[in-house]
Amino acid sequence: MHTASSHAAVAAVARTGPRIHLVTGPVGAGKSTFARQLVQQHCAVPLNLDDWMATLFSADRPDTSDVMAWYVPRTLRCLTQIWKTAEAVLNTGGDVVLEVGLIQQHQRDAFYARMGPWADAIVVYVLDAPREVRRARVLRRNAEQGATFSMVVPPHIFELASDLWQPPDEVECANHTVVWVPVADHGA
Repeated sequence: MHTASSHAAVAAVARTGPRIHLVTGPVGAGKSTFARQLVQQHCAVPLNLDDWMATLFSADRPDTSDVMAWYVPRTLRCLTQIWKTAEAVLNTGGDVVLEVGLIQQHQRDAFYARMGPWADAIVVYVLDAPREVRRARVLRRNAEQGATFSMVVPPHIFELASDLWQPPDEVECANHTVVWVPVADHGA
């Protein structure tokens, strides 16, 4: 497992000015709980894709087997608006905590390319846990619908998203401030 270099960790803490805290990892890794901690720690504005999708589109979600064809364009529209909102917050001097998926390398690469003047303001936090632990967390979250619940994650969607997860590689870690959050440091 990768760890943040001491240089990257020092740079992440020492940076002055607004920051983008990007939280990434597979479904059930503890991202929402960790993101809430970052929001409090940095007095940041939380921007969570699942919350936007649940609020804007859950009532219209079709009961078809091809839900991904419905989901993807709505996700892209939400991400565009979330980024506009994030830029507005950053331009006023505030931090943002983004929990917006980006589970595949090409998605994160596109995000980094889009950041323009904010490229040096990002800290990427990577959370992960064994699949069986994550599966149990998601089943519990679906049943309890507690504080970090946005929408039910069906088992087939959990498996699909888990199969798509690509952790940052050596190149991404070398080019960005990436902090690997140990499992013990966050909740579910």
